[in-house]
Amino acid sequence: MMVLDCAVIGGGPAGLNAALVLGRSRRKTILFDDNKPRNAVTSESHGFITRDGIDPQEFKRIAQEELSRYPDVSIEKLRVHHIKKENNLFLVETENGEEYYAKKIILATGFKEELPDIPRVKEFYGKSLFSCPFCDGWELRDRPLAVIADDQKAFHMAKVVSNWTNDLIVFTNGNKIHSLEEKELLQSKGISINEKQIATFIGEKGMLEQIQLEDQTTVLREGGFIAAEWKQAASFDSSLEYTLNEQGGIVTDDWQRTNTEGVYACGDTRIAGPSQLIIAAGEGSMAAIAVNAALIEEKFN
Repeated sequence: MMVLDCAVIGGGPAGLNAALVLGRSRRKTILFDDNKPRNAVTSESHGFITRDGIDPQEFKRIAQEELSRYPDVSIEKLRVHHIKKENNLFLVETENGEEYYAKKIILATGFKEELPDIPRVKEFYGKSLFSCPFCDGWELRDRPLAVIADDQKAFHMAKVVSNWTNDLIVFTNGNKIHSLEEKELLQSKGISINEKQIATFIGEKGMLEQIQLEDQTTVLREGGFIAAEWKQAASFDSSLEYTLNEQGGIVTDDWQRTNTEGVYACGDTRIAGPSQLIIAAGEGSMAAIAVNAALIEEKFN
């Protein structure tokens, strides 16, 4: 029976960078990637020096090409079906019944978003409506923008998005969520609040032009940011007893270690929401360093 040093679950920036560091450490590593990324609708990724504005699929292609230089790393385009710990090893079973044993597991499956149930929202998401101002705010700068959120995220998002525009309206989609103090503070900064329900979005080819409300009135907006609900993208069954935080992210220490011995987590999987490319990749690197350090200690003990 061949035993791998590490199985990395998830082929986004966190998993790819983890596999790179493991490969460079001469660790027998397998990366499982079912190629269903959260940012599939996104045409550009930002904030990663030397790769600012790159197409996410091109980023992945370059990363996989770099991994191919390391003979100890293999990539399997398979969905993991089940993981369980057997003594000091982990049994990873794929959707087609193949089984792999590994000494360590890195979870980098990320999150998937559930957008509000508003007609046509998916047509605009990833083109003129986004979830992360730090990722896409620059491209929308100085335009009339919207923050769309029906819970307490709206207040925080409005403050953040105001960094990129002075023409901002918060749409709560039929909900009254702001306190009087919050309303007064936003309005004092020139940010208005619209509490009517959104009927639909108007525009062509994913580029927002207007937001139509329940009373058939329309408001000119050329883009914005929308709050989504985030859920773990991992679809496999697992007997791994790691802890989740209140947002559903996997709890780790500074070395990306979960409370289950031998299991590490990084990227969106850990923070329970969208992470910048560079942060996810950095966490993947740290998880791989921690795995390598643990394997070294086990060798000498």
